[in-house]
Amino acid sequence: MPELIFPLDSNRRFIDQAKIGHNRWHPEIPPVAWVKPGDSFRVHCREWFDGAIHNDDSAEDIRDAPLTTVHALSGPFGVEGAEPGDLLVVDILDVGPIPQEDSGPLAGQGWGYTGIFATKNGGGFLTEQFPDAYKAIWDFSGQTATSRHIPAVSFTGIVHPGLMGTAPSAALLAKWNARESALRATDPTRVPPLSLPPEPQDAVLGSVTSPQFERIAAEAARTAPPRENGGNQDIKNLTKGSRVFYPVFVSGANLSVGDLHFSQGDGEITFCGAIEMGGFIDLRVDIIKEGMQTYGVGENTIFMPGRTGPQYSEWLAFSGVSVTLDGEQRYLDSHLAYQRACLHAIDYLTTFGYSREQAYLLLGAAPIEGRLSGVVDIPNSCATVYLPTAIFDFDVRPSASGPVQIPRGSSAPHARFD
Repeated sequence: MPELIFPLDSNRRFIDQAKIGHNRWHPEIPPVAWVKPGDSFRVHCREWFDGAIHNDDSAEDIRDAPLTTVHALSGPFGVEGAEPGDLLVVDILDVGPIPQEDSGPLAGQGWGYTGIFATKNGGGFLTEQFPDAYKAIWDFSGQTATSRHIPAVSFTGIVHPGLMGTAPSAALLAKWNARESALRATDPTRVPPLSLPPEPQDAVLGSVTSPQFERIAAEAARTAPPRENGGNQDIKNLTKGSRVFYPVFVSGANLSVGDLHFSQGDGEITFCGAIEMGGFIDLRVDIIKEGMQTYGVGENTIFMPGRTGPQYSEWLAFSGVSVTLDGEQRYLDSHLAYQRACLHAIDYLTTFGYSREQAYLLLGAAPIEGRLSGVVDIPNSCATVYLPTAIFDFDVRPSASGPVQIPRGSSAPHARFD
């Protein structure tokens, strides 16, 4: 086993650990540990809400989830010799949930969760159709996930980190804040907002102390969106065996990782669409000197997907085009087309007895494939959702005999704002 350089106690909060990570991006957050090129090491990760979501049959915790606390990231980890302009090579050697025999009630110890976030608290890809909070708990048995809230399905998890990336430079951070502020200004009262501003409340900045803490917390970027440094990309195929090439913006690169998922569908469409969990990840790092210029990487990541994970041979695919539910034509709107494909799949699954919310939660958690199938034929973009048929305990394909009905009695916990 690689050396554990970032241990976490499952019975203590993120900010009460011996080594404290962070939940904002800023170049002045110092490394919590240093590694050398060629080193392999193990890191423990908390689930992204640091234990705020519980293994129960209520969705009030999802409704009231404290968004200013996320993501609970492990790191930063400095890499000796890494300088701006280099490429940081990161190999994912292994990744998995916290062993169930460890004490404590936290996600990752034999269970995880998926949540539909309420429009007033983050929203999601289909928030106009699903404005309230819902939750599904998933139990792990080896590599397989099942849920008491979504019956008659089971699937093998493609375990992966939802978030991994390098620290931004001061110039890149300023660019992020300027462009995202300009976007918010186009519709400042929108719910949910168009972007998230820096938020000092609940900021965790590693070993940073006053008086620098207040300034850095006021500047630091939220970790929610993916950006040029990688970050919260939520790529389900970034799993064991993957190799990632990250641009380096600061000396030491300052790599951070977290937001581990047991499984996820393409798009993480419910906002908390993956099966969220705590766990461990084993990494190996190296450096390609001046690699950004050599390979024309610019300010974005490249990665080689892992070669492990479930292999499905049969899919049921649902298409959508860039026309709104009200019949308004949009020009090559691939975002809308994917929404329509997802809604198409949801409507289909309800014919078997699932509620629309159960179907939505399932599409976020199961290893669906999302594809841009046509983006040139004006005026309609076409997107598709591929649903693996083998995850169901019944034949989900259309047939002359009609849809079978799933066992009654289960439902996804629901909570709304009054």
